[in-house]
Amino acid sequence: MKLSALAGASALALSVMAGSAFAGSHGTTVCLITKTDTNPFFVKMKEGATAKAEELGMTLKAFAGKIDGDHETQVQAIETCILDGAKGILLTASDTSSIVPAVQQAREAGLLVIALDTPLSPIDAADATFATDNFLAGLLIGQWAKATMGDAADDAVIATLDLNVSQPTVDVLRNQGFLQGFGVDLADPNVIGDEDDPRLVGSDVTDGNEEGGRRAMENLLAKNPNINVVHTINEPAAAGAYEALKSIGRENDVLIVSVDGGCPGVQNVADGVIGATSQQYPLLMASLGVEAVKNWADTGAKPENTPGKDFFDTGVALVTDKAADGVESISVAEGMDLCWG
Repeated sequence: MKLSALAGASALALSVMAGSAFAGSHGTTVCLITKTDTNPFFVKMKEGATAKAEELGMTLKAFAGKIDGDHETQVQAIETCILDGAKGILLTASDTSSIVPAVQQAREAGLLVIALDTPLSPIDAADATFATDNFLAGLLIGQWAKATMGDAADDAVIATLDLNVSQPTVDVLRNQGFLQGFGVDLADPNVIGDEDDPRLVGSDVTDGNEEGGRRAMENLLAKNPNINVVHTINEPAAAGAYEALKSIGRENDVLIVSVDGGCPGVQNVADGVIGATSQQYPLLMASLGVEAVKNWADTGAKPENTPGKDFFDTGVALVTDKAADGVESISVAEGMDLCWG
């Protein structure tokens, strides 16, 4: 996937449905509410929203949870945005179902609510969703891992390092996509951890950070020291898993795959820490979200979904320098050029 193709998404994202006219957007406020303000993914998202808001003459107010999973702080942020008279909210929800009543309150108050990266549960609780196809992101790394292992995949010892116990949609989609891509029969595709494939050691949660990745990897290694395939929810968790493996001298014989495609993560692919990662485009998600709120403020029109999907797909590409037959990918060099567009 080339940058020009991603940029071209802007026009489609802002194709609109008929709506009543609103007042002009001079002084329009848009809120960005992310899971944390430390994860590089959300840092880049904030950069994209900030730049686009400045370009369009809008006011951006940014909020974040203290840690991934901090639902209460996100609810408070939504309430603040309503009281401040914001026109729209861009939200990456920590708890995708529990946040719905607060989102409904915002929509009833006349705000446009767009989920970024993480679909709400149900997805139509938000006015729109701008996101990676997270199931496809997982599917790609699962297919790549299976193809890379070849016949040894039949006897793989697999661990999954997921996000948190609430199992937000993004977590479930990536996990289930990975398992299906690797050839594991899914049980309930809306639940992590209910498969009965004997190759699965188990899953543990990481809170999407390096410390959590290290801890989860240590826990799963204690359960089965022979793990040789690791799926991680994101690249900070992958970095932590690698450190846990390195501490016991196993950093070179375990295949780690991940999702994010940030510049540090792509560098970790180059360095052999991660075998392959599915690259997302959070700056694009956020900038398109700001544009959509401006359009809503100006015209009352909402963004449309990608044809055939229930969200607007901002793209995904598998990044690796060890291409596998039958699995489309881009090189590390290409991934570095695109990280985090």
